[in-house]
Amino acid sequence: MTAMATSRLHHLTVITPESAAREDGLWRQLREEAETALAEAPMLAPLFLDSIINQPSLEAAMFYRIAARLKNDVIGAPLIVGAFQRAAAASHELSAGLRADLVAVTERDPACTRLIEPFLYFKGFHALQAHRLTHWLWETGERDFALYLQSRGSEVFQTDIHPAARIGRGLFLDHATGLVVGATAVIEDEVSLLQDVTLGGTGKERGDRHPKVRRGALIGAGAKVLGNIEVGQGARIAAGSVVLNAVPAHTTVAGIPARVVSVTTPAEPARCMDQCLGTVGSYDSFGYSI
Repeated sequence: MTAMATSRLHHLTVITPESAAREDGLWRQLREEAETALAEAPMLAPLFLDSIINQPSLEAAMFYRIAARLKNDVIGAPLIVGAFQRAAAASHELSAGLRADLVAVTERDPACTRLIEPFLYFKGFHALQAHRLTHWLWETGERDFALYLQSRGSEVFQTDIHPAARIGRGLFLDHATGLVVGATAVIEDEVSLLQDVTLGGTGKERGDRHPKVRRGALIGAGAKVLGNIEVGQGARIAAGSVVLNAVPAHTTVAGIPARVVSVTTPAEPARCMDQCLGTVGSYDSFGYSI
């Protein structure tokens, strides 16, 4: 994995010469990988050329790729690309989230060795970028369009993320199949979620009824987190758990119903992806074992 792919990308709200260079670096690396892939797999030339090589920027390439996956007989690709362009022009958040999510995948997924892999193929990454558009549409009053694209995305990406849900940057949806995120859920920056996770309600409330997942948390495959409860910063939820109560920061919970099994966790378990229960050890500032 290249140095660019393993860089630590947190926030891009303030554009500095250094952050601008990093953004350009991601785009250059992606184009180089596409050109190499084109030489090695010329039968996929339309994919590499149309999605990356012939695009003017990282944003334009992503807009094209998501639109190509979501288009159908009702909504054409140009309409989806146009909506992405409007959202990007109105706010830098969509672009910043795209870059942070792209780096998050390459940092955390051991099966990913190139930027081109999540960019072209990974439905979790694509589902996040589609949600960034549907959330903007929801917030600006285009709610039927948002709901239609959310429904279409559910078909294509096998995830169900309500357009009203608030999602931060640097997320990693590993595999992503079966992910459900309710309307009033909040997921902060640098969170990792595996397949079949539910951030849902208990089925009887109205209003603010979904979980709030704080920065750096890790939620294992098949976990169900239900109700307006907080999953604390750096918390870890074991695969298959059913969580009905708040999870303290930097705590591991497991079981049905989930109970605390460890108060020793990495600083940001979402980054190191360590899902071994009761792990006791030393970690660096990024949450990696040392």
